[in-house]
Amino acid sequence: MLRSVLSRARATPPSLSRLRAAVAVLFALDGFVFGSWAARVPDVSAATGAGHTALGVALLCLSLGALACMHLTGALCSRLGTGLTAALAGVLASVCAVLPGLATGVPALCAGLLVFGAATGAVNVAANSVGVQVEARAGRPLLSGLHAAFSAGGLLGALVGGLASAVVGVEPHLAAVAVLGLVVMAWAGPVLVGADAGSRAAAAGRSAGADAGPRPTAVLIVLGAVAGATAYGEGALSDWGALHLREQLHAAPALAAAGYAGFSSAMAAGRLAGGRLVAAVGERRLLVGGALLAAAGALTAVTTASLPVALGGFVLVGLGLANVFPLAIARAGALGGPSGVALATTVGYTGLLGGPPVIGFLAEHAGLPTALGTVALMAVLAAVLVLGIEGSALRRPSLPRGGWAQPVLFGRRPVAVVLAPAAARVRRGTGSYVRDLTLLEVG
Repeated sequence: MLRSVLSRARATPPSLSRLRAAVAVLFALDGFVFGSWAARVPDVSAATGAGHTALGVALLCLSLGALACMHLTGALCSRLGTGLTAALAGVLASVCAVLPGLATGVPALCAGLLVFGAATGAVNVAANSVGVQVEARAGRPLLSGLHAAFSAGGLLGALVGGLASAVVGVEPHLAAVAVLGLVVMAWAGPVLVGADAGSRAAAAGRSAGADAGPRPTAVLIVLGAVAGATAYGEGALSDWGALHLREQLHAAPALAAAGYAGFSSAMAAGRLAGGRLVAAVGERRLLVGGALLAAAGALTAVTTASLPVALGGFVLVGLGLANVFPLAIARAGALGGPSGVALATTVGYTGLLGGPPVIGFLAEHAGLPTALGTVALMAVLAAVLVLGIEGSALRRPSLPRGGWAQPVLFGRRPVAVVLAPAAARVRRGTGSYVRDLTLLEVG
């Protein structure tokens, strides 16, 4: 029966508008599930008796599960089809949303978050992969807008989670999130599966074109690092922001959840305006200015004793980080094709998923405000990395602006030369994602 359903779904490809809507729904669902979890982190921590260190270990399990599943998801996209993999990942993430609410102790929380992290990691890779497919079909950049759907979903999840924290326990709340996710995927799933119809030939054509020349793999790693440095802040605020507002500023549960809600709202608004901002100020200025704005907002949020000012700082972080990750991933796709997207996304999500456990470790030894202050440091690092990439020759004619393809670090040594040893280590560790390292140009 399942085979017949899949055959019918794959028989005719959906229209571009319908497919774009389904992918946006998948991104929004991913954000909603994650935002719902983020709003209940303090409650889960209290219910399981997890202190800062124990919670950091549990969040590390979430990160490890996600990172371990990302490589597998890429292989599944090639074997099963991007659309089918995305649909299955959306269903899996919905079901696993309830797992943190079932935990009664730290070991159970670690196990639940390991599985939950694997599910969300699968959605992240599959959603970005099918998003690239939609961009190719539309012939114009759409990834930033799709990431806006993720932010909007995170906003809604945080708002609902904050309200739910005052009236229901974690388990029934997250169970309701799981049911809602399954209902949503009942519509979006068949549309996503239909995206695989006729896509193999087109994908083969795009891959043949993308493999015509060497890819600047070290540059892809730099772009992934830019994405990861800013995604670090997103992960840190999602898992620790509400706890900071509760513990340090004594905010009520609903107001504490409003911190992440404001962050997600500002990020969604910034991403919706991303195309116009790029046209107005250019990619480089938007990336650098956004990273520095995020750094200023993070410092404001962790140093003030005023709850409204701290909430305003969260908003500034959201506005600043809004377009950094999507632009870095889109640039990686222009430089390296689909494998460039895969490499930069994997490196970038390391920051998103690795941030929360690092914050937990630092919070235990230096305090939560100091730990969250590292968000500002990572944002400044992203700005420095962007400023260190310059050049005039383009490797891909589809790039809208010059000055990226032959990067020079602070005007002295090419980034490819500096990062060649690191690139070799990444190749050994990540296999097929970066097999193009053998073509790396270092001169």
